[in-house]
Amino acid sequence: MADRTVQATSRSARLIAWLAVALMAILIVMGIAWYGISLDVERRIWHNVVERPSGPMAFRFLLQPAMAFLAALHDGINDARLGRLPYFRTILRDPMRRTQRIREGFLSTGRIILLGLGMDAIYQYRVLNTFFPGEMVLVALLLAFVPYLLFRGLITRIARWWFLHHSHPGPTR
Repeated sequence: MADRTVQATSRSARLIAWLAVALMAILIVMGIAWYGISLDVERRIWHNVVERPSGPMAFRFLLQPAMAFLAALHDGINDARLGRLPYFRTILRDPMRRTQRIREGFLSTGRIILLGLGMDAIYQYRVLNTFFPGEMVLVALLLAFVPYLLFRGLITRIARWWFLHHSHPGPTR
């Protein structure tokens, strides 16, 4: 029974991660098709992104990184227990494990990214009265995946230090 629950959770996490990746890819293609790629578009995107934390629904600028922190906490402690190198370091320096580790990150943040896409769609509809699909992806990644990248490595290092300094050997006989 427990194995089925773990497998079902794993399958649902994979489905959610793939859904998030597919939706982001579709939104990027839509954004390029609708608005193209130009310096004006880039300026508009960064202007809108910078304006969002001070506008309505600003709570998501705390909520999504907090959720990313919780996912990173779980995964970072697990990395330390398994003796793995910090997450972002592995992505940058180990081509053999890069794809696997990025996949792990999307499995852990898939729900957060989908939540971010949905929240940004609501924000755009209510505040901007328009739809910028590429911006949705950028905001979701900036608020969910980037904090996860940063927190997971830091947590791994802290947890590794904690385990080294607080491990007590069992009684000797």
